[in-house]
Amino acid sequence: MMKKLGLVARQALAVGSLGLLGSISATAVQAQTAAPAAEPVKARAGAVPAPARQQGEGAGPFRKMVIRGVTLIDGSGAPPRGPVDVVVENNIVTAIEAAGTPGLPLVQGRAPRDADYELDATGMYMLPGFIDMHVHGSSDDKAPDLSYSYKLWLAHGVTSVRGVDLAPFEIALSERARSARNEIAAPRIFSYHRPGTGRGWTGGVTNTPEKAREWVRWAAKAGIDGIKVTADPTQPPEVLEAIYDEAKKQHIGTVAHLSQIGVARMDARHAGDAGLGTVTHFYGHMESLLKEGPVQNWDPSYNYMDEQDRFSNVANLYRESFEPGSDEWKDYLQTQKKNGVTFDPTMTIYAASRDLMHARNADWHGQYTMPQLWNFFQSSRENHGSYFFDWTTEKEVRWRNFYKKFMHLINDYKNIGGRVTAGSDSGFIFKTYGFGYVEELELLQEAGFNPTQVVQAATLNGALTLYEPKGNVAPPIGTVRVGKLADMVLVKENPLQNFKTLYGTGALRLNEQTQKLERVGGVSYTIKDGIVYDAKKLLADVAEMVKSEKRRMGLPEEGVPLP
Repeated sequence: MMKKLGLVARQALAVGSLGLLGSISATAVQAQTAAPAAEPVKARAGAVPAPARQQGEGAGPFRKMVIRGVTLIDGSGAPPRGPVDVVVENNIVTAIEAAGTPGLPLVQGRAPRDADYELDATGMYMLPGFIDMHVHGSSDDKAPDLSYSYKLWLAHGVTSVRGVDLAPFEIALSERARSARNEIAAPRIFSYHRPGTGRGWTGGVTNTPEKAREWVRWAAKAGIDGIKVTADPTQPPEVLEAIYDEAKKQHIGTVAHLSQIGVARMDARHAGDAGLGTVTHFYGHMESLLKEGPVQNWDPSYNYMDEQDRFSNVANLYRESFEPGSDEWKDYLQTQKKNGVTFDPTMTIYAASRDLMHARNADWHGQYTMPQLWNFFQSSRENHGSYFFDWTTEKEVRWRNFYKKFMHLINDYKNIGGRVTAGSDSGFIFKTYGFGYVEELELLQEAGFNPTQVVQAATLNGALTLYEPKGNVAPPIGTVRVGKLADMVLVKENPLQNFKTLYGTGALRLNEQTQKLERVGGVSYTIKDGIVYDAKKLLADVAEMVKSEKRRMGLPEEGVPLP
């Protein structure tokens, strides 16, 4: 999503990635982590780099760490197994060993006994670090700096993010490098950018195939991980085709938000045929399935620049498109699977359109939503995604019907073997960083994914999508397996039983002994690159950041200001 309604031509925001190729040795990664610290690139307006990681922000990496007695959900689709001990050396998983037999006491005196750090995870669950495949960071109209979004992601188990884009070009690459060296408390960063961006680019608007290819080559040399396109007026189909083709030659990924401005000429089917890697959001899917040709039946008064028009009319696609199970529906999905296209639905970011009151009154806003971000959410002609000028029951009903069909499409794609990932696009439409990602997992389950399939979408599928363009079909993240990077999430509650327990605010459950409701859950520890972060401490840091900003602005520290 774009930051401001009227700023489509403005340089976009982004954050980047490690971009590791091939196999990863502990020695190589250790050397990278130990590299001398570099000064962060100074920010232009709109994005402020995160402060350096402070004493107490994460422990490690350690020569040898053992996580004892945990039940492992490894992300591959395999069932949970445990208890096991997981051994990490520096930031590489080197062993996963049985710690006993379910129902019996753990075996005593288990090897190894020479660890520098042991974490007793008896009764806990371990998952791979989550991967958020669609992020924008906390720009300065939403929070003081990028650490606000970073810490909320880490606090919810997100250890890798794909910025599309999250900060300006140079800041994104700088933040990516700082994260790779673990100089900041931040997820692993993958940096996708829009054609024509970057201060070093002198070729102007990428409105011809030749200019587009030249920019792709320039940006790939600069080190980006991929390209985000939006089908804007300067990029007709022949330009997009050139971008997708050149990106493959340069071994970088592509993701497209096929907006209404360009979707009539290149919908998701045609983009997939041209070599697009990922369709993000819902844009382009239903337009590939319109019953009466490639152009939606716009209301005569429709104005794309009026965002209530733009978003309320999206829901009409459910009436204008072919039905689930039709020949056209099945042919579309099979074509996208043949082309190897990933679907990144980001259902969470538009969920307020079907239930605005629920989104406005979420449990976490008072304590964890920055006052600037809360103000950004309010109905506004200027702020992108703040389109609830007169949001009616009728509009919500249309969106609910649209979601039923969209979810059906996503689930059917999964059922035929198509790849689906988890992305949040938080920072807009009442979605707070981290919390929005967990909601996406809930929505995938609502769409028909079983809980293990949800975890696979949130971990392995994201990793494959990020690393395959680089030529790596065995990504170093996405699963907890020997030889993989130590990106992990530790939780006390079984997430397969209830994804709500992943929210930083936990879930309510009746205590049968006291007959009182209690909050249970939340992530206990997030491990990124072998560094152990206390998720509760990260949340406390964010809560204090929010309080500090409220004090500075003269607002009550509790609750959120009314519009």
